[in-house]
Amino acid sequence: MTPSSGHSDAIDAMNSGQPPFYQLPSDEVSVSFEFFPPKTPKMEETLWDSITRLAPLNPKFVSVTYGAGGSTRTRTHATIQRILKETSLAPAAHLTCVAATREEVDAVAQEYWQAGVRHVVGLRGDAPDAGKDGDGGYQPHPGGYENAEALVRGLRDIADFEISVAAYPERHPDSPNLAADLDNLKRKLDAGATRAITQFFFDTDHYFRFLDHARSFGITAPIIPGILPVTNVGQLRRFAKQCGTEVPDWLGNLFEGLDDHPDTRKLISAMVAGEMCKRLHAGGVREFHFYTLNRAGLSYAICHLLGLRPQGTSKEVSDG
Repeated sequence: MTPSSGHSDAIDAMNSGQPPFYQLPSDEVSVSFEFFPPKTPKMEETLWDSITRLAPLNPKFVSVTYGAGGSTRTRTHATIQRILKETSLAPAAHLTCVAATREEVDAVAQEYWQAGVRHVVGLRGDAPDAGKDGDGGYQPHPGGYENAEALVRGLRDIADFEISVAAYPERHPDSPNLAADLDNLKRKLDAGATRAITQFFFDTDHYFRFLDHARSFGITAPIIPGILPVTNVGQLRRFAKQCGTEVPDWLGNLFEGLDDHPDTRKLISAMVAGEMCKRLHAGGVREFHFYTLNRAGLSYAICHLLGLRPQGTSKEVSDG
């Protein structure tokens, strides 16, 4: 199924009696989840509750973020180590170029490999003060990797990592135009990356147009859509400003007046993300990456709609 014909094909399928996307066999779909390292014991409890609840869905991998300038390095390593030790999940460790020499970045990558990590999410990263008043722009560290392409090449020299990189359906804020953005993505993949994972978005047409443009650039690697279930619009707008994602008016309107109604916000969020995944699935997408924000409930619910079922016992998921 091609992206351009996906929506009409989905309607034809329903009219012909074929099952809708949420009734397809689970082997039609694969998922992955992103977590961030916890700052407090309470946040660690929430993280591990989420990992425990999502693990039975048999994700392809789970990624753990790496703070600007290596600010979460110790906590990222601790989280990765615990995933390796206490679960059967395949961890993907984030690694960035920011505020570190090549030798320092290489040492982290070597530690990951020695610990049993075989998958790295290689990112340029943002300056520690990005998004704040003032410059805050990215500057390569003296003696460091200048960008994600160089980082991917460096990782390839260290070990046979599986490497994921970032893609931006609405263009990276630092790119002058879409062509430059796609050229950068192609260089990262040509350097040895395995796949691209997109920044979150809310208009599926952005993803499908980006995919078409990428294929026209000769990019053949998988480009996995990143899905962010939303319950806090204020927080979302801050995230979106930093990464160049459009927050459509209709999304803000859906959450208007719900500040004191968290349960209703979760229902709305599941509806929005579920509809997005339905459209992506109708367009031929079979792999999804969820930005969980360390909360299991919404991602679990959407995966359920996608046909995934627990492969082992799991307690009831009720939180967001």
